[in-house]
Amino acid sequence: MSPKRSSPNSRPVIETVTPPAAIFGGDFEVRGRHLSIDEDHQPLALFGSVKARLVVGGSNYAVVRVPDDVTESRMVMDNGRSKSEPHMCAVGLTIAENLHPVASPAVDVEGNVFTTRSGTRGEKVPVSIFKIDLNLDLKPVGAEIVNPTGLAFNKQGDLLVSSRNNGTIYMIRPNGQTEIYAEGMGIATGLALDEDGNLFVGDRTGTIFKISPERQIFVFATLEPSIAAYHLVWDPAGSLFVTGPTTSSFDNVYSVSSAGEASVFYRGLGRPQGMAIDDRGRLYVAASHGGRKGIFRLSPDADISQVVSGPGIVGLAFLPTKEMVVATGSGLYRINSPSWTDE
Repeated sequence: MSPKRSSPNSRPVIETVTPPAAIFGGDFEVRGRHLSIDEDHQPLALFGSVKARLVVGGSNYAVVRVPDDVTESRMVMDNGRSKSEPHMCAVGLTIAENLHPVASPAVDVEGNVFTTRSGTRGEKVPVSIFKIDLNLDLKPVGAEIVNPTGLAFNKQGDLLVSSRNNGTIYMIRPNGQTEIYAEGMGIATGLALDEDGNLFVGDRTGTIFKISPERQIFVFATLEPSIAAYHLVWDPAGSLFVTGPTTSSFDNVYSVSSAGEASVFYRGLGRPQGMAIDDRGRLYVAASHGGRKGIFRLSPDADISQVVSGPGIVGLAFLPTKEMVVATGSGLYRINSPSWTDE
């Protein structure tokens, strides 16, 4: 039997592309018609003039992997006889490289992004905290902190930083002055602040601490220890979301009430890490799910959908413009299209 062929005049048609966004190494799933001429010929995917690798290719379905040198967000499918109309995709723009974030970045009220070169446990690097300004210039923040991990801004514009090396929380003032905010937090990792200025600190050995604005320290909740870090985000609705990768490939997102009572909000993510909440109260988590890696959105009733595809993502944050900043273990990307906010 001869291979199934498309009509000689069949132009490729892109009908849908999912998920809404991807970074380098992430996959777009393309569904359409006439993407290939026949079963013996894979289609060609192009971002501008840059060819993308096909993980899977067929007449009606293709998986396109985003190459590292893409600056064009329009995808075109070429079946060897003709090309499709361009389809706009949200592709992450690299805004910083040669870093070592281990959690979500922090964003100040102006939209400047702060991240880390955290290093291995106990490693002291020349500069460990960086600011990416509105012109995308990378600038060192002059605080000598070993293994900075969690970052969070308070309402006064102070940057709070956890050190998993010594269990200390540091506070960096807007003028650059650094002071110790709290000590003795175990292996301090994730940070989050509520509307009243209480700071929550995740000790990955199993404790969530609560530090009042007067710097009184309480044990807020206890959870299963994490092999890597606790990641925290405060929900304005009144609860604390917590992730912490374990040895399981079927991990939980926890919701901790204002009274410190923990419950499972979502079960079944692989290595869930950094989180953020959008202005509609929806939770976004860096994780893997169903064989896919990237960022997943969990609605208040715990429905799940992938919004960003990409490997090695450790966290994310939203800019005042609703654009998303995505952190991997080596750098940061900005995704310009806020397409997920329209869904």
